[in-house]
Amino acid sequence: MTNAVLRYSALILNLKAVMLENIRIILVETSHTGNMGSTARAMKTMGLTNLYLVNPLVQPDSHAIALSAGASDVIGNATIVNSLDEALAGCELVIGTSARSRTLSWPMVEPRECGERCVETASHSPVAIVFGRERVGLTNEELQKCNYHLYIPTNPEYGSLNLAMAVQLVSYEIRMAYLAAQEQLEEATSPEHEVEYPPVEDMERFYQHLEQILKKSGFIRKAHPGQIMNKLRRLYTRARPETQELNILRGILTSMEKWDKK
Repeated sequence: MTNAVLRYSALILNLKAVMLENIRIILVETSHTGNMGSTARAMKTMGLTNLYLVNPLVQPDSHAIALSAGASDVIGNATIVNSLDEALAGCELVIGTSARSRTLSWPMVEPRECGERCVETASHSPVAIVFGRERVGLTNEELQKCNYHLYIPTNPEYGSLNLAMAVQLVSYEIRMAYLAAQEQLEEATSPEHEVEYPPVEDMERFYQHLEQILKKSGFIRKAHPGQIMNKLRRLYTRARPETQELNILRGILTSMEKWDKK
């Protein structure tokens, strides 16, 4: 493995760690330990592990561990703080969830845009998604600490989502945005010099060889060659074969010559 590939792999892994670790899921004054465990499970399935508990009314217990279904590490490593301000310390982007319309209008995002904004910011700074109390959600004062309010467009006739379901939906959109960002990053940072392309003179030799074989086979008639070679040049220019691919093509032509001599 070359140094360029090693550096590239290290860059991808580092950005992956930074993006996911910079995303905080914050639960405010949670009253049921089962919700903590279910939230941890929802997070871990989507690659998130940074859980904050703000002034929980109960401490994580065996019930939380049981409902985490293998995500006990997320529960065990959760950061427990006394205030929302402590949980938000250092965050550049804060998004608060709200199931109710408020008298004070605020910039709104839906889960997909939330995921995209979180991943974009998390590449360089911590971000937080804040979920409120099971019964009453976040207060207006808490929501005013947020840059955006997150609204999940549920069925207007039945919009009942429990805490863990809401976390799962948001975590899923974060993961989809993250995977899209990873794909773009891989395409943008892939070391191009690892792929060798033939010089112009090698392509010219290939075209000459190809034309020679096509004339010999009768596919191109010497008296009326037409535009076949021009079109083939355009085809291969558009395809831009790599050096190894060009070698295969030259090998095919050479094999055809040998077969013709038998």
